[in-house]
Amino acid sequence: MRCDSHVHLVGPIGQYPQLASRTYTADVATLKQLETVAAARAVRRFVIVQPSFYGADDTLLLDGLRLLGARGRGVAVIEPERTPVRTLASYAREGVRGLRLNLYSPIRDKGPLAERFMALAGVAHDLGWHVEIIAPLSHIVAATAVLAQSRVPLVIDHYGLYATARPEDAEGRALLELLAMPHVWMKLSAPYRVSRDHLATRPDPEWLAAMLSAAPDRCVWGSDWPHTPPLDEQKTREKIAPYRPLRYDKLVDDFLEAIGSADLAERILSDNPARLYAFEA
Repeated sequence: MRCDSHVHLVGPIGQYPQLASRTYTADVATLKQLETVAAARAVRRFVIVQPSFYGADDTLLLDGLRLLGARGRGVAVIEPERTPVRTLASYAREGVRGLRLNLYSPIRDKGPLAERFMALAGVAHDLGWHVEIIAPLSHIVAATAVLAQSRVPLVIDHYGLYATARPEDAEGRALLELLAMPHVWMKLSAPYRVSRDHLATRPDPEWLAAMLSAAPDRCVWGSDWPHTPPLDEQKTREKIAPYRPLRYDKLVDDFLEAIGSADLAERILSDNPARLYAFEA
């Protein structure tokens, strides 16, 4: 069964308040809307990832998981020093399988990546979860020594947010060496976040080939639906900022065409996420 390994849900702001410190207001994006656009490409499993504007309030994420049942998994945000063990145990029962560390969004975790990662990895280890990182490539490379020694799986968002780096550059080589390690996974998601074109739907062929060469069995695909606006358009919380006008079917089709192999594509969309997120057979 095909899986979209990176989606966000957004509820009515009166029911699911967004942080007062947010830099924009996100519009409603429901599970029903997501399932409608994904159905045409036979995507029926979803990994709901906590967006920055909800902070550590995972209420909507958990509500979405309850609706999805066995077809859903979650990546939550917590405050590791404050979240009770019983709360984490309830998250696990609902389908949470990872913890997110965000050093990319305007509302981000404070402190060096290595330090924040270690705090989350301790919690994730006890639960059998992974830690998911969204951070610019320079932050990932600076923390390579710690990330390489991780006792828990590490999932890197959005092609590693490599910006202008190339696979043959020093930072590019460092990322690929990290990805070659057996505990490191990559989300092949949101090509527009690593392109000058904010509406890009096709992955960079050189980076895609390099990542698939390093870890063909540890790459998963994600749409990043509903496609939050670029950082430079997140200017005020006084009005709703429009999502990027992207078609779900085009994102899928362009990715499949870029992969070029039906067998490899199904591994990335079905087999790999089934292992990473422990979906039922």
